[in-house]
This record gives sequence, structure tokens and C-alpha cells, in this order.
Amino acid sequence: MFTLTDLDETIARRASVADGSSYTASLIGKGVNKCAQKLGEEAVEAAIAAASGDRGEVTKEAADVLYHLLVLLRASNVSLSDVMAELESRTAQSGLAEKAARPGNKT
Repeated sequence: MFTLTDLDETIARRASVADGSSYTASLIGKGVNKCAQKLGEEAVEAAIAAASGDRGEVTKEAADVLYHLLVLLRASNVSLSDVMAELESRTAQSGLAEKAARPGNKT
């Protein structure tokens, strides 16, 4: 099974392609703001697909969201392993308790 780690490794390889043939490299080359914009667009498309009940489109758009998230992480110099470690640290408590413990949370 193809994993997020596999996708992250593919993105890392393609990010360094300098011959103009890599969409990943061209996107990262446009900077963090462009990568963030693309992630936002894909997230909205995924949400719209989910709201419309189109399972096939949700699947496709979710794949786009994951890809663009990993591209944004790379452009931001944040590793997937750091994100996974953060997620792992949160499994020790409920989501509600974790959210309530965040700085500045007023709920």
C-alpha cells in the first residue's frame, strides 16, 4: 500500500528536479504562499465534494489535499515525521482535552 511516507519521499525527489518537468518543483519554487493557496483551494474542493455527497470526488479531492499538504510542509521546512510525532503526542488525551489545553483557547 502506498503511504504518506511514500508520497512524501516522491515529493522530495520531485522537488529537486531542475529541468522544468516537475509540477512539484515548480510549485515549491513559487514559495510557501502559493503552496498554501493551492492547499486551500483543494481543501475547499474536497469540502464541496463531501457536502454534495459525491464519494468519488471526495476521494480524488482528498488525494489532492494530502499531496498539497505535503508540498506545503516541504516548502515550509516542516517534516512529515514532525507532524506525525505531534499527532502521536496527542493520542495520550482526548481531542477535547487537547483542544482545551491550547494556549489562548477560551472554551
